Amino acid sequence: MTDVIDDDQPWWASSVVYQIYPRRFADSNGDGIGDLGGIRAHLDHLVRLGVDVVWLSPIYRSPQVDNGYDISDYQSIDPLFGTLDEFDLLLAEMHERGLKLMMDLVVNHTSDQHPWFVESRSSLSDPKRDWYIWRDGVDRGAGEPATPNLWRSVFSGPAWQLDEATGQYFLHIFAREQPDLNWDSPGLRRAVYDMMNWWLDRGVDGFRMDVINTIAKVQADLVGDSEGYRMGPQIHDHLQEMQREVFAGRDAELVTVGETPGATLDEARLFTAHDRHELDMVFQFEHVGLDHGPRTKFDNVPLALPDLKGSLARWQDGLADRGWNSLYFGNHDQPRSISRFGDDGRWRYESATALAGILHLHRGTPYVYQGDEIGMTNAGFTSLDQYQDLESLNWAAEETATGRPLAEVLESLAFRSRDNARTPVPWSSEAGSGFTTGTPWLSIPATGGLTVSEDLGRGDRSVIEFYRLLIELRHESPVVRLGRFALLEPSHPALWALTRTHGRSRLLAVANFSGSPLSLDELSSPELREPGSLVLGNYADAGAALELRPWEFRVVALGTVDA
Repeated sequence: MTDVIDDDQPWWASSVVYQIYPRRFADSNGDGIGDLGGIRAHLDHLVRLGVDVVWLSPIYRSPQVDNGYDISDYQSIDPLFGTLDEFDLLLAEMHERGLKLMMDLVVNHTSDQHPWFVESRSSLSDPKRDWYIWRDGVDRGAGEPATPNLWRSVFSGPAWQLDEATGQYFLHIFAREQPDLNWDSPGLRRAVYDMMNWWLDRGVDGFRMDVINTIAKVQADLVGDSEGYRMGPQIHDHLQEMQREVFAGRDAELVTVGETPGATLDEARLFTAHDRHELDMVFQFEHVGLDHGPRTKFDNVPLALPDLKGSLARWQDGLADRGWNSLYFGNHDQPRSISRFGDDGRWRYESATALAGILHLHRGTPYVYQGDEIGMTNAGFTSLDQYQDLESLNWAAEETATGRPLAEVLESLAFRSRDNARTPVPWSSEAGSGFTTGTPWLSIPATGGLTVSEDLGRGDRSVIEFYRLLIELRHESPVVRLGRFALLEPSHPALWALTRTHGRSRLLAVANFSGSPLSLDELSSPELREPGSLVLGNYADAGAALELRPWEFRVVALGTVDA
């Protein structure tokens, strides 16, 4: 971890991260499931894009109840993906190409098939009993649940499961096959740190830490609401101890990223302040929760652009001098960003590039989720049997059991399900879309020309080429990497405009988030009317200076400011 966020910023502050979800990236052996060999075969695609870091979603041995986020052996590769020797070869070839590898670290919970849990549940007196969270039930009277408290699982239903053998309940914030680890146990923490050191010794370059703010829970009285299983009183102690036991004293350039659902801006400052030695950056969820309904994320509500840009601006300002942002619109847990925030029909190319452009012009480390670089859209599934995501299926079962019409459930899933982001990457127009020679793990939607090879042939309308230029701009421009951020026209319903200033240099980024032309002439921000030179845009020609075409994005270098 690095102590400076200024002109001598750490390497990860000027980097771009590419997330690979292995199951659906590329299949090298024809079994329909993406694997390490498939990743190796496409490393040059990542080099062409210009990304610096690969975030690899879990490849550890797993029963695959939650697509690898239920780990049964942290120090073994699941045979679905390959072997440890193949992993070492992949890592070596990445390093040869100048790419760094960030592993997904899932230490809030394990699989119920992990040897630690098998031992823990074997008896009340087992030495590993306190490695998980066990509690006696509570008699609340006839017809009432006897669970230790009334916490709900993220994946629907109670967060507690009765173990018949010992008569106690274990906690599972996610699936019942994913029991939560007890970070209050020194023995458990030591085992986790040993495992992390084993991977770093092997040569990986850091970790993206899954739901890391849930490892510390309010256990004393098992408070009754979900806030009790996030941000427990020991969270900062645990992360600082992790830094001392795992990262301190290493010469390698490492990165630590924490996924922190529900974290506030004040909490994020504590996590990422360089003098606290906890995390380098966080994934916050505020902006991707704006279109969630009051009950669940599957209850869709309209999203107003001022809310979206205002949320990101608030985090830009809040972490400007103390902390660091992860910049993302999508990942394996979110719908496709173009279908959610853009226009995945007529203006697919324009909105895919406008979304990417405006995001990357914020201050922070941008993340590209596989397929974003060709403008991949939601899956378009129309029946329940097309879905495999556990969260989606559990929610659908719960909703239909209450009498909600299946058509309404399918409409919500079509927009919100995590499977929207988990269909295979289409590499070509061949059978299997170049992803596999076999039957794919999840249906490959009709691509409509959305393949890597076809996109590369589209010249100045190639989404890949736009991403390459955008990433190149970040690498070359200190204004993009370091510049002070200011949001313009915050209440405008269709214009996203911002400036970045570093030293005497200024950049203006503007994007039209609509399918109609947008005039800048009458708007109040004078920067929108300043003369400047076009640095990057998503239309082939510069167009009119004071009008944006549908979903047009531009970066303009403005005149220098006085010293």
